[in-house]
Amino acid sequence: MVISSAVWYQIFRHFEQEPRSRDLAQMVVSVVNLTRTALINAEASRRRELLIDLAALEGIRIYPAEASDVLTPLPQTRPMSLLTRRVRKNLGEGTRFAASWEGLEGFWVSFRLDPQDRDEFWVMLPTDRLVRPRAVDWLGWAGVALGLSLAAAYVIVSRVNRPLRNIASAARAVGRGETPAPLTEEGPADVAEVARAFNQMAGDLASLDADRRLILAGVSHDLRTPLARLRLGVELSSSSDEDRDAMSTDIDEMDRIIGQFVDFARDGQSEIRKTVDLAEMLAELDGHYDRLGKPVRFTMHEPVEVAGRPLGLRRAVTNLIDNALRYAPGDAPVEVVLSRSADHALIEVLDRGPGIPEDQVERLKRPFTRLETARTDVKGSGLGLAIVDRIARSHDGGLSLMARDGGGLRAVLRLAARAKAPDHPSKMPVTA
Repeated sequence: MVISSAVWYQIFRHFEQEPRSRDLAQMVVSVVNLTRTALINAEASRRRELLIDLAALEGIRIYPAEASDVLTPLPQTRPMSLLTRRVRKNLGEGTRFAASWEGLEGFWVSFRLDPQDRDEFWVMLPTDRLVRPRAVDWLGWAGVALGLSLAAAYVIVSRVNRPLRNIASAARAVGRGETPAPLTEEGPADVAEVARAFNQMAGDLASLDADRRLILAGVSHDLRTPLARLRLGVELSSSSDEDRDAMSTDIDEMDRIIGQFVDFARDGQSEIRKTVDLAEMLAELDGHYDRLGKPVRFTMHEPVEVAGRPLGLRRAVTNLIDNALRYAPGDAPVEVVLSRSADHALIEVLDRGPGIPEDQVERLKRPFTRLETARTDVKGSGLGLAIVDRIARSHDGGLSLMARDGGGLRAVLRLAARAKAPDHPSKMPVTA
């Protein structure tokens, strides 16, 4: 719009110069003709007084022209060329012009009392009679026009951008696993149609998600009853201790898988957010795994708080730890490290298992997906990492799976951290 205003200004200047030069030329020719007539008709004794009056009252000065006159030519601009060409057309081709005569600045035009006379005179018109409107004035009006245009453009564009920003925000909410509020179907027709389609899509996704949770929860609940009977039957059976232990292990694995189904169906969205001290949560998990006799070592460099769902966060960390314990060699401990970056809390779970190929990382974050190579000897539902990734995204973070130096997997749970609290003594590293 700034370029458009500049172009229009130049177009206006170009087409305004022609009529303006015509008016100025007519004024200059009239002044010269009137001056010549006054000098011709005035008595010789009173010409001096006439010249004084013209200079005092009209600012018009008249001097005889001589060959030794020191002149400054007029600037070579289009408006000045148009003016001098029109004046010369009316006063004669011999008419001369100057921007100053003997150091006196003004608009100087030569003339003769009679075309046959050899004597030539200079008449000076004040510059202010020929001055164009100041550029500042033009710029002021151009600024006002541009401001009004920009204000109108802002109103028009905002009617498009505001609904688009709302759609983008709602799309990000859907990406985090949340159900956004319905969008207002307003604005231009195309944008309103997009908002209407998005509302329908979000509603369909919410219905599908609710149906999926209901089905998973129902199936999981119905399966746990026969599992409980199986466990009781195994404990009362006359089989050998080795067979009973094997069957109990299978039942526990089935119960764990059902638990993952329940966790995935529940998704934690109904849990109320509150401030969670991650160091305190990891300290509790330290005691839990210590009681189980699991080789897990916790290290907390500093206290870190996040605004989140406590049960969901605990579930995410335990899923990562249990996953690492299943794949890590028996003599290699699983390490859990809590740290903080500029804006995020970082919980790293490190094991010495077979790891995950880099090209399989994103695939393994999808539900019911398992690695088909190095880790296929371990049973599972393929929901553990999907649950962790969903919880991380709902806390404005993410899950990263990387190769660990020296072999193994480095799983990093990234969560949006609260503002850093005032300094106080950090907790010492905790080892289990």
